[in-house]
Amino acid sequence: LNARLSLPEHVKMLQETACARLVFGQGLEQRAAELRAAMPELSILGLGTAMPEVQDLCALAQAQPGHGPDIEVQPDDIVLTLFTSGTTGTLKAAQHTQASFAGICRNVLLNLLPATADDAMLHAASMIHASGVFVLPFWLRGGRTVILSGFEPGQFLATLQAQRVTAINMVPTMLQMLLEHPEFAKVDISALKYVIYGASPMPRSVLQKAMEQWGQHRFWQYYGQTEVPLCLAVLRPEDHTPELMGSACGQPCVDVELRLLDEQGREVPAGETGEITVRAPSAVRGYYNASSLNAETFTHDGWVRTRDMGMLDAQGFLHLKDRKSDMIITGGYNVYPLEVENALLTHPAVRECVVVGLPHEKWVEVVTAAVVLRDGAQAAEQELVAHVAAQLASYKKPQRVLFVQEIAKTAVGKLNRRLMREKLKAQ
Repeated sequence: LNARLSLPEHVKMLQETACARLVFGQGLEQRAAELRAAMPELSILGLGTAMPEVQDLCALAQAQPGHGPDIEVQPDDIVLTLFTSGTTGTLKAAQHTQASFAGICRNVLLNLLPATADDAMLHAASMIHASGVFVLPFWLRGGRTVILSGFEPGQFLATLQAQRVTAINMVPTMLQMLLEHPEFAKVDISALKYVIYGASPMPRSVLQKAMEQWGQHRFWQYYGQTEVPLCLAVLRPEDHTPELMGSACGQPCVDVELRLLDEQGREVPAGETGEITVRAPSAVRGYYNASSLNAETFTHDGWVRTRDMGMLDAQGFLHLKDRKSDMIITGGYNVYPLEVENALLTHPAVRECVVVGLPHEKWVEVVTAAVVLRDGAQAAEQELVAHVAAQLASYKKPQRVLFVQEIAKTAVGKLNRRLMREKLKAQ
C-alpha cells in the first residue's frame, strides 16, 4: 500500500482484496493502529517494529528453520497486487504473477541497463512506483540497492557520491529540485552511468540543463504503465536530440509488441494517431475481481489497451499525443479529477466543480479546481483544500481553487473539461 494514502483509501483497498494480513514498517505504527481499529479481523505484523499485542515479523523469523519452505511455485501464481487508478480514474488492483514479474526483470535488463554485481541504484522515490521495479533486476544480477526514506536533494546528492551509485530513477520534480541545489554541479558523479526518468512529461528546459551539467550520455527515458511495466518504449541517450526531446518517448522495446489502433480497432498508418495497444511478457494477469474492467482493458489474445493516444513517426519513434482520460500527473503522481471532484462535492457549499491539471514549472501540472458555490453559501479556498485533504492523499488536494459563476458544458449537458482547462489556463 502507498503509505501516503488516507485511512479510508487504505481500508477500501484491504477490504476489496479480502486482505488477511498487513505488514507495516517503522514510522507507520499510528496508521497500523487505525487500520486495526477499523478492521478488527485483520492480522497485523510489524517489520522491525512492534506495538502492544502486535508481533515483530523480524523477531518471528529468527525462530524459523534456515532452509526454504517446501512449496512449488507455478508461473501463474500471484506475487503482487498493486492498486492503480489507471487512466480510468476507477480504483483497481492489478495482479502480477511469477511469470509477469520475471518478464519485468527481463524487460528492464534488456531495454534499460544490464545490471551487474558492480552496479548500485539509489532509490528515494516511493517503492510502490517505478523506482521499486528496479530492485529485483539488480538483486538477480548481484547489484546493490541503496534506499533512502524520502527525497531531500542534499542527502540524495551526498549519498550518490558516497555510495558510488551507478543508476538513479527520477521524476521531473526530483530532477528540478536537484538542479536548484548548490551541490548539483560539484558532486562527484564519475560512477554514475544511468539517469533514468519517466512517470510524467519532463520539461525540456529541466532536461537540457541537467544534460549540460551531467552529460547527455547518461540520460534514458522510458514510457510504461502499471499494467505493463516497466518499459514499453525507451528514448536512448543518443536520441536526446532537439527534434525528439519533449515529444518522443522512444522506440518500442525489443520484447514488446506495439500497435496503434483507431476507434474500429484497425491499425493506423505511420504518422497518424491511434490508441497505444501492447502485448508483452511483463503484462499483469488482470485486475482482481473486476470482470468488466478486464474486458475493457485486456483482449482474449493478450493485448492491453493503454488508453493513451500515440503516433509512430517514419523512424519508428513513438510520440504521445494525448490521454484518452483526463488524468493529471503532478510531481510524478497520478491524480484523477473525478476522485477530487467527488470529494469537493461533499462540502455543503459546493454546487458544481471541475478539476483539471494546469501547467507548472516545478510540478509539471498542479491540481486546480473551479468551483460554483450554492446560492447564498460561502467557502474560502483553504477551507475547500482542507476538506479534500481530509478524505484523500495530500498530493491529490487542489493547489488552487478558483470560484466561477458557471462551468462549461457540452451540447448534451456533460461537463466540458477540456474547454474549462483552456479557460482556466488563460486566466
